[in-house]
Amino acid sequence: MKITFLGTGTSSGVPYIGCSCEVCKSSDARDKRLRCSSLLEVGDVKILIDCGPDFRQQALANDLTHIDAVLLTHEHVDHMMGIDDLRPFGNVDVYANELTVKALQRVYSYCFNNDYPGIPSLSLHEIDERPFVAKGVEIIPVSALHYCLPIFGYRIGNFGYLTDVKFVSDEELEKLKGLDLFVIDALRHKKHLSHPSIEEALAIVEKVKPKKTYFVHMSHDFGLHAVQERLLPPNVYVAYDGLSVSF
Repeated sequence: MKITFLGTGTSSGVPYIGCSCEVCKSSDARDKRLRCSSLLEVGDVKILIDCGPDFRQQALANDLTHIDAVLLTHEHVDHMMGIDDLRPFGNVDVYANELTVKALQRVYSYCFNNDYPGIPSLSLHEIDERPFVAKGVEIIPVSALHYCLPIFGYRIGNFGYLTDVKFVSDEELEKLKGLDLFVIDALRHKKHLSHPSIEEALAIVEKVKPKKTYFVHMSHDFGLHAVQERLLPPNVYVAYDGLSVSF
């Protein structure tokens, strides 16, 4: 398996517009963060996790020519507003919970029941907490809360992915035991209403006990990549845009 981090930033991206902090002015490419999205490769199957407003730029930067399926974690703009740029990929299977499916049907109504050429071809699959199979790959949803919004993380083989997860029960975390690689958002040091802080993310990592963890969905308040990664425990790393990890 291989994961490529297409974007590792929070909803505003980094740099933040109009900001002159040391992170936003950093010359380190690892501190430039597009909105959060990843490409997981399971054998020959390519699964896109979230499709935000920077997807076109991410696809071009990573030479994406094929996508088999899209997993959406939730309906927020920074996670689904790149759907229109799936047009070059032919018919794409998109998996999401009920709320996200309804949001897609509302925002992208022109994509459904319409044979007009040039629009995205989407096959929507509404999922719940039960495991399902996409393109021959078993996927286990992990229920969590993004403040009050029900969202899904996912387990695929020995890979686990959680983003925008402020609360996840111990029962759901049991689904993530025994991972080789775990991805979780860690917005910043200061606590936030709907995202885990670095310290809260580390507490989840301690419960899951994966072999290796990467942080994503960082804001400019996270701090400089080079500084923050040195402060983390062994086998916990800060992801950056364009990083690929095989496991």
